[in-house]
Amino acid sequence: MSGMQILVTGATGFVGRHLVSALLARGCRVRAVARSRDVAQTLSWFEDVDFIAADVHAPDLDVLALTQGIDAMVHLAWPGLPNYKGLFHFEHNLFADYSFIKRVVEAGVPQVMVTGTCFEYGMLSGPLDEQTAPQPSTPYGLAKHTLRLFLESLQTAQPFTLQWARLFYLHGQGQNPNSLLASLDRAVDAGDSTFNMSGGEQLRDYLAIETAAGYLADMLERRQANGVFNCCSGVPISVRALVERRLRERNSVMALNPGFYGYPAYEPMAFWGTTERMHQMLSQAQD
Repeated sequence: MSGMQILVTGATGFVGRHLVSALLARGCRVRAVARSRDVAQTLSWFEDVDFIAADVHAPDLDVLALTQGIDAMVHLAWPGLPNYKGLFHFEHNLFADYSFIKRVVEAGVPQVMVTGTCFEYGMLSGPLDEQTAPQPSTPYGLAKHTLRLFLESLQTAQPFTLQWARLFYLHGQGQNPNSLLASLDRAVDAGDSTFNMSGGEQLRDYLAIETAAGYLADMLERRQANGVFNCCSGVPISVRALVERRLRERNSVMALNPGFYGYPAYEPMAFWGTTERMHQMLSQAQD
């Protein structure tokens, strides 16, 4: 993998900032793209990458210049999260994303990784593998699922390797400040006496962002590994158990107030990913 030049869109986002670090650690050269140079300059890797401030959805984007010398692209940019219910996901993002990725492929980039989402599975429960037919129940999940179908159709006309990484629940430095563990850490730091949460009985699949970034970087080394894979732990854990574990790690005796919030209507009570497909792909020889 050393020497590969990787284009990373959404490089300053939660996944992007960690993935760039993982790629640099593997000897890659990185062209990092994000809308804000000011944000990028706060990150430890800024001086080690070729940074370009750009909106990849802009119709006047010079894709040929952006992709010059690029061996693979990781497309992470997706505006508007964590609003999963906004119609803009398929009214704007879907078509803008497809147009951008098509232009990248037509410019000659032979390998594209795109991050999908566990929301593609919709309200399905239990262990979810990549052979499970998606049944998205949110505009976000529908848009991502449809983008994959669009790109698979594009492959028949313009062959390229498509690696579709379905992300489950990631946590770590830089995560959304309103996410569960970030909110919990903030409450601990503030010395709050109680933490309001849902009933906590729902089962989810949580993975540390550093581990996830490592999986994505390793997958890029398998340049012919095409298809969908879950990027997840494969181990279900209840939200309450996750919170209690974090409190032990923080040596906090803060009381929990379960049931304060209701359960989200757009998620099943118990679902997690399987990892066999990902590890099978990663076991292939590097190209």
